[in-house]
Amino acid sequence: MHIARTGRGVAAAASVAALAATALTAAAPTAVPHTFAVPAVVGHTLVHGVSSPLSNAQCQAKWQINCYTPLQYRTAYDLNALYRKGVTGKGRTIVIVDSYGSPTVQHDLDVYSKQFGLPSTTVKVVKWGHVPAFDPKNSDMTGWAGETTLDVEMAHAVAPGAKIVVVETAVSETEGTTGLPEMMNAEKYLIDHGVGDVISQSFGATENTFPGFAKGDFSSIKKLRYAFQDANRKHVTVLAASGDGGATDLQADGKTYYKKRVNSWPSSDPLVTSIGGTQLHLDDKGNRVKPDSVYNDYGSGGGGQSHVFTRPSFQNGVKKVVGTRRGTPDISMSAAVNGGAWIYSSFDPTAVGWDVSGGTSEATPLFSGIVALADQAAGHRLGNIQQALYDLAAHHAKSNGIVDVNDGTNNTYEGVTGYQAVNGYDLATGVGTVDALRFVPALAKQ
Repeated sequence: MHIARTGRGVAAAASVAALAATALTAAAPTAVPHTFAVPAVVGHTLVHGVSSPLSNAQCQAKWQINCYTPLQYRTAYDLNALYRKGVTGKGRTIVIVDSYGSPTVQHDLDVYSKQFGLPSTTVKVVKWGHVPAFDPKNSDMTGWAGETTLDVEMAHAVAPGAKIVVVETAVSETEGTTGLPEMMNAEKYLIDHGVGDVISQSFGATENTFPGFAKGDFSSIKKLRYAFQDANRKHVTVLAASGDGGATDLQADGKTYYKKRVNSWPSSDPLVTSIGGTQLHLDDKGNRVKPDSVYNDYGSGGGGQSHVFTRPSFQNGVKKVVGTRRGTPDISMSAAVNGGAWIYSSFDPTAVGWDVSGGTSEATPLFSGIVALADQAAGHRLGNIQQALYDLAAHHAKSNGIVDVNDGTNNTYEGVTGYQAVNGYDLATGVGTVDALRFVPALAKQ
């Protein structure tokens, strides 16, 4: 997926450390095709390498966008009261999966945390396969490093007490293959070894680009589901970004958009909670000046009907919207670049500093933090949250902390007509977004 960039029982620490100390290798199961997994942070650079975060007014004057700090997000999502109660994600582990990773991820998180007065945390890095040495002149590597940075800092912003494990996979574009099988193998290994309560995936591939799709043969996708099936059995929550192409998405060349409505995997998988995108409208303190809109600026929140998966039972209550197909997204968080998040990175020596990033690859780690908080509040892993999510939305949504996004904005993008944000569930933002003070205990209880 392609987004705008301006500019993851509790795992024992010993087992994570042991994993991180070893380069792990595994062969993909037989008959699983290598399919393009595209990092979300690629392309559109609007704000890059600024020496320190600017105020909202400065961002408006300089780039005509709003730019937000984690402190503003904390107010917007009503998180501060939870922190005062000790609900910080403590004792929970978020697993973040990215190719290559970033060689400066720990340093960058430390700088980010210090800037905003947050406690930092140790990022455990697991290398899956023979991850090549980082080359800052390799745009593929820097794209993934930017994604890794965004994922880690956003997850930490919401769940400052949670542990973070970054899985770096050894994707090599030069060999003509990219790493969905490697990613799924890495996830399954960690799940089987008790590492991680929630998995955050900010990558995807358009369903139509998988081998056999044109002939109605969806086996190439279905053979990749083994990690999610494992997560479902082990009660690990799996999230994925819904994409940044609105109701369409990228073709196999990674540059051209389909001229029709398409969807992307793993977001479209019924075993995965699909995270869509909103645009926040905040003042300097993080209070809303107007209700959230659909993310639609330098990208647009992915959403629509899957061509591979039929409607799962948890969406029976919204069948008038999704029809006979799996609909995405399920729920949404901040993703617009106009209203993007400040992040700090130093992996590229030519652009050390602060960027403003957006996209559903921002929304997904933000929501991974919400799940970590709910896991802590519940005292156990929540696992597959899909049915709970739709039940909460259907019954007393407001008191359960689900905030409807219904301002009429849409995810039309690249000439492909999208869907409007209307009352109740829609294919632009799912059930809406969250008021964490109410949503976290409601989800934990559900």
